[in-house]
Amino acid sequence: MIFRQLFHAESGTYTYLLAGRQGGEALIIDPVVERVERYMQLLNELDLKLMWAIDTHVHADHITALGELRDRTKCITVMGEQSPVDVVSMRVKDGDPIEAEGLSLSALYTPGHTIDSYSYLMADRVFTGDTLLIRGTGRTDFQSGSARVQYESLFNKLLKLPDDTLVYPAHDYKGDTVSTIGEEKRWNPRLQVKSADDYEKLMAGLNLPNPRMMDVAVPANVKIGLGQGALEHASWALGVGDVMAAWRTKESTLVDLREEAERKRHGFIPGSVHAPYTELDNVIAPGGVLREMALATGRRLIFYCAFGERSRMAVEAAQQLGLSNVCHLVGGIDAWKKAGGAIEGNS
Repeated sequence: MIFRQLFHAESGTYTYLLAGRQGGEALIIDPVVERVERYMQLLNELDLKLMWAIDTHVHADHITALGELRDRTKCITVMGEQSPVDVVSMRVKDGDPIEAEGLSLSALYTPGHTIDSYSYLMADRVFTGDTLLIRGTGRTDFQSGSARVQYESLFNKLLKLPDDTLVYPAHDYKGDTVSTIGEEKRWNPRLQVKSADDYEKLMAGLNLPNPRMMDVAVPANVKIGLGQGALEHASWALGVGDVMAAWRTKESTLVDLREEAERKRHGFIPGSVHAPYTELDNVIAPGGVLREMALATGRRLIFYCAFGERSRMAVEAAQQLGLSNVCHLVGGIDAWKKAGGAIEGNS
């Protein structure tokens, strides 16, 4: 496995780049915009294709690189379903999987630092964002934070993991790089409390100044979408009414780009073909099943995803490979549902 822990000194942020092998698929956790060139250099040197860019929460001390990496690599952006960001490709909930070649992570909802804080568990390690730090915990006094909620996330979720689980936080200001759940149970001073009341009292007494970048970072970090509204009149960007009309007449093939877990949770448009965005290159390349189907039938392909981000990138990728009769649903299945469109298969 390829594992890189990268550091942004100005904000004390750790970014994690992971891949199953050199030349394979990669994911990145908590990237910082000032470090994008370094990430791109590493991806190039290791011959990696970035598939997932994940933020553990809306950061207040740096500007995220999710949007920049999406624009440069066409990766899938990921945040929790409680996140206030305008558009990300996929919103996860507790227990949802994220899988790349040779890698498997599970999302853990661990709020308290912020309302949208998530950790990500791999086989032997957990990426804890700002929920659990090395010999510390994330502050709880802004962005809908709650010491009592964080206590539950810590004591009833993260600290229930095996003691030898490696802890990789999103920040450290002392130079520490890794810990374990067992170490933190024993030596983290904020975890020596006897109750949620004690923890709440401890956190209330910290009286910390606001992060220096907070007034800039938070607004920037909730506005990372592709700005699809400005493109609604593009010939390949269809509103939900147009897609409903095409669906009723069966004049086009609707293609669902979401992951299987998303389809199970939210359902899918009846009659649509499933082709996950992570496998798009294979199915639209010469000889690919979607390409051959479109060429053989002459039917237009209409891509859709959760909110319209992956589908827009899919149109661009298909056009670059010579498929001209392709469109996407602006706003994704979220817009379809809000308009009362038919749904099948949701649990």
